[in-house]
Amino acid sequence: MTEEQLDITVENVDLESLNDNSESEENIEIEETSEESKPEIYEAEVEPTAESVVEAVLFASDEPLSANRLANITETSARQINKHIQNLNEKYKTNNHSFRIEQIAGGFQMMTLTTYNHWLKKLLRARDDSKLSQAAVETLAIIAYKQPIIRADIEAIRGVAAGDMIRNLMYKGLVKIVGRAEVLGRPMLYGTTKKFLEIFGLNTLKDLPKIEELKKPE
Repeated sequence: MTEEQLDITVENVDLESLNDNSESEENIEIEETSEESKPEIYEAEVEPTAESVVEAVLFASDEPLSANRLANITETSARQINKHIQNLNEKYKTNNHSFRIEQIAGGFQMMTLTTYNHWLKKLLRARDDSKLSQAAVETLAIIAYKQPIIRADIEAIRGVAAGDMIRNLMYKGLVKIVGRAEVLGRPMLYGTTKKFLEIFGLNTLKDLPKIEELKKPE
């Protein structure tokens, strides 16, 4: 082919179509690049273990679960449950997690560390019906430390009638009748409930602060 024929061939080429094809190829490349840059979304496969099942159950539960109940759910032994919980707490501590599995009211429950109370208080707002007045707190403290106790003894300590306050605490599920005293008239004896332990973060009544610890320093 001569130079003259080459020039004629070039002149006969549709330059616009070349541009269009070029743009199309660029668009295809851009689209392909865009598609390739998108991260692949998939659900990670997790192989459940007895330990991870214990963790999942405690995470989902809104109440303490005993070792026996956890053992029934995971189809293992209470001894193994205690071992799993110990391992989980060690992992939480190593990884600086903000929670631990604690013993509460005879069972196990996930609890945030007290270090984070400052921020949690900003989030949580107690419902009005769950708030306790100063008189209710005093009555509840007497029952907690002196149980089982009759109403007359509560009133003798506080110096005022306590009937309405005891009924209010029973309505809130913090106090219950635990028996009758072996004295004249056999008055009812009052004590605290499992809900009391849960709300105040206690495993047993032995975990109550000592009276001496509650006294204000002079």
